[in-house]
Amino acid sequence: MKHLSGSVEDGEHVLPIRVYYEDTDAAGIVYYASYLKFAERARTEMLRLAGIRQSELAREHGTAFAVRDCRVDYRRPARLDDLVEVRSRLIDVRGASADAEQTITLDGAPLVRLEVRIACIGRDGQAARIPPTIRRALETYCQPRVQG
Repeated sequence: MKHLSGSVEDGEHVLPIRVYYEDTDAAGIVYYASYLKFAERARTEMLRLAGIRQSELAREHGTAFAVRDCRVDYRRPARLDDLVEVRSRLIDVRGASADAEQTITLDGAPLVRLEVRIACIGRDGQAARIPPTIRRALETYCQPRVQG
């Protein structure tokens, strides 16, 4: 049985997600905003596998992660009952932010591609440096973008 938080394959976090009725529109096709939820869930589970709990991040460090920028390329739809995979990797970790690439696939074929910039923010909502222990954990998933 796979871990509920997904797995790491070749340095990439992989989270299987079943498409439920609540994820779809009236035609049984995944509603565009549902892909954003799938991607968020995968990033959260990637952090969990790295030993980072979002609730502890807020309580212990006074920080949280928030999406600063997101670009989405919708290529093909998923449908009710499909089992998709969200494949995530960090491509850069900086002082107060990190960039991620995520691909939602069905049977290995890309459906949706996302480029996401995540900002670390303090309780006041302003940018904050990523705590050193969290940064080290994130860097274990960092694979610079392949040019080509």
